[in-house]
Amino acid sequence: MSIQIGPIRLESPVILAPMSGVTDMPFRRLVKSFGVGLVVSEMIASQAMVYAARKTLKMSTSCIEEQPMSVQIAGTQADMMAEAARLNEERGAAIIDINMGCPAKKVVNGQSGSALMRDLKHARSLIEAVVGAVKIPVTLKMRTGWDDANRNAPELAKIAVDCGVQAIAVHGRTRCQFYKGSADWDFIARVRDVIDVPLFANGDITTVEKARECMDRSGADGILIGRGTYGKPWFPGQAAHYLETGEVLPDPNLLAQRDCILHHYQDMLGHYEEHGVKVARKHLGWYSKGLYGATEFRSAVNRELDPEKVKALIYGFYDPLIERLAA
Repeated sequence: MSIQIGPIRLESPVILAPMSGVTDMPFRRLVKSFGVGLVVSEMIASQAMVYAARKTLKMSTSCIEEQPMSVQIAGTQADMMAEAARLNEERGAAIIDINMGCPAKKVVNGQSGSALMRDLKHARSLIEAVVGAVKIPVTLKMRTGWDDANRNAPELAKIAVDCGVQAIAVHGRTRCQFYKGSADWDFIARVRDVIDVPLFANGDITTVEKARECMDRSGADGILIGRGTYGKPWFPGQAAHYLETGEVLPDPNLLAQRDCILHHYQDMLGHYEEHGVKVARKHLGWYSKGLYGATEFRSAVNRELDPEKVKALIYGFYDPLIERLAA
């Protein structure tokens, strides 16, 4: 089930969706190791990228294991967006993704993200600038619209494709929904009707069966999985396998999960150095959710600043559970 985005061939129709504060290099590399077609960076503010803020450069840093990798940029100034796209192309991005879907107030208040769905003329100018700035494919991620009265994703998608965008992703909610209610996969099919480039559907894909249902109802060529990866970096790979074969792969056993977590934790420490302990806390909370003693484990992890002691907490939490299942 391969998909072609310009010269880039994706061997799987499943993509790791961009998520601020989540899809950093350690997480992208881990998810890619379980088998997905593409991973996407956290949303990067174009102005911060152009001014080369240290944190921003780290957000767009990639490694061989995660290639091909897409870098998502956001902004409201055409020249800044174009320059950010060029810089990321030079730094090894295989695809540039434009964010016109982020619902966060601080992004929307700056007239970026999903706010651009209220000004399609300005949106067009940004898309034209980015497409004209790079030789690699440009894609666009959006929502169904600003609110229920203005669901203009089909119109924006057609504008984008006319400007040279080579794939479209749609989250099945409006901006005003944020993450409430349910994603409208059926509405995404309206975008399918007006474009001839690959279409990806996004929103509420938390099981392999929902992955199949989303594909069928939206008419999409592929899917983006975001929050469904919290604590389950193997899930996109399971979804890809199910879409290909119809077989449901089990979750890794607790021993394999523990080793995966330790590997991920060590990678975060290497990537963030002294800040890695705090960055890792949300991931450790997601991994442990639903397991016996998880509340106490999270509380202990959130108080600990010594990385070696955090590792000891991980062993201390998982090993008794592993032994109990083996008994």
